[in-house]
Amino acid sequence: MTVLAGARVFDPETGETTRADVRLEGERIAEVGSGLDGERVDCSGGLLIPGLIDCHVHVAFPRPEPLPRSARILEAVPVLRGLLARGITTVRDAWGADAGFKHALREGWLTGPDLLVSLRQLGPTGGLGDSWEPPAGAVDTLGDPSLPDPLFDGPDAARAAVRRMVRAGADWLKVGASGAMRALRDGLDVRPTDDELAAVVDEARRSGRDVMAHAHTPAAVVSAARAGARSIEHGTFLDDAAVEALADTWYVPTLSPINETEFAETHRRSVRLAVEAGVRIAAGSDLAPRPHVDLTTELRLLAAVLGDAAAVKAATSEAARLLRLDDDRGRVEPGLRADLVLLDGTGLEVADLPGRVRAVWHDGKPVPALGATTP
Repeated sequence: MTVLAGARVFDPETGETTRADVRLEGERIAEVGSGLDGERVDCSGGLLIPGLIDCHVHVAFPRPEPLPRSARILEAVPVLRGLLARGITTVRDAWGADAGFKHALREGWLTGPDLLVSLRQLGPTGGLGDSWEPPAGAVDTLGDPSLPDPLFDGPDAARAAVRRMVRAGADWLKVGASGAMRALRDGLDVRPTDDELAAVVDEARRSGRDVMAHAHTPAAVVSAARAGARSIEHGTFLDDAAVEALADTWYVPTLSPINETEFAETHRRSVRLAVEAGVRIAAGSDLAPRPHVDLTTELRLLAAVLGDAAAVKAATSEAARLLRLDDDRGRVEPGLRADLVLLDGTGLEVADLPGRVRAVWHDGKPVPALGATTP
C-alpha cells in the first residue's frame, strides 16, 4: 500500500482543492482522507489531479514523406511514451492506430496511456476519408487489413463500413460529417447524407459502440448531432442552430490545430457560444506526431475561454463521462483507477503543465520520467 501524502487534491466536479492523503492499493484508489497508513510518498507542496484524458489524438499518422508503413508505427512509440510521462493516462485515437497498438500496450511492449481506437474515419466517396489524387487515383497510405476500407455510399454501405471496423477491433466509430478545412476552403465539402449518418450511428449502437463525428460547419454539426453522434469534434463554425443541436451530445473543440490560422477567433467564439448554452465539453488536442501538440497545449487554450478549473474538468471527469469510463476514472475517489498526476505548486493554473508535472501514476504504478530507463 502506497500513501501519497501531503498534497492538495483537486475535485473536478466542484473545482475545489482540499488537503488530503490518497492511499493506493494495486491499480485502485483505496482511500482519500487524513493520516492514512502505508508507505508514504511525500507530495507536500503539490497538487494531485486525476490522470488526464485526451478524447481526440492521432498517435500513428502517416508522415508526408514516402516512407515504409513501419515508420508510422515506430514513430508512435516515443509519442505514446511522452504522453504518459506528461500525465495523459487515457486517449481516444481518432484514426490511425489499429488494435495491435492496444495489444502491445497491454503486453508491455509499448509504454503509453490506455488507448481507445477508431481505426479509420468513415465517409462517403469524395469525403474526408477518401484519399484520392488526380494523377494517381486512390492513394491509401493507411491501407492494411487491420485498418479496413472506410468508404461508403448509401445507408447499407455505411452499415457495412461500421461492421468492418467493429470486426477489426474498433472501440469507437469515427465519421467525417464534413470535409477537412482545406476542402471547405476549396469548396469541396462532400458530406454524408442524413440517412447515411443515421445508419452509421444505428449500426454502431447495435454493436455496442458510439460515434464521434468530425464536423466543422453548422450544417454538419446539426446533421451529426441529430443522427445521434455521441461527440462532435472541432465545431469550428458553430451558430445558434448548431449549438442547440449539441444539447444532447458532447463537444470536443480541438482548439490547438486551428489556433494559428485565420479561423482561431471564430473557433473561440464557437466555444464561448457552447459554454453559454450549457453544452458539455470534453478536451481533445487533435494530436498528431507532427507538430508535437498535445493535451497540455489544448488545456491552456481551453482555459483562456473556460477558466482553469473547467478546462481540467473537461480533461478528467467530463472526458471520462464522454468515453463512458466515469465509473472507472476521471476523479480522485475510492474505487477508481489510480491514474494520478502530481503537479508542483498547489494552484490549478494550466499555462505550463509540462513544467509542473512532478510525478505520474498509471494503474497505481509510478511512471518513469522522460529520459529515464526502466530495468
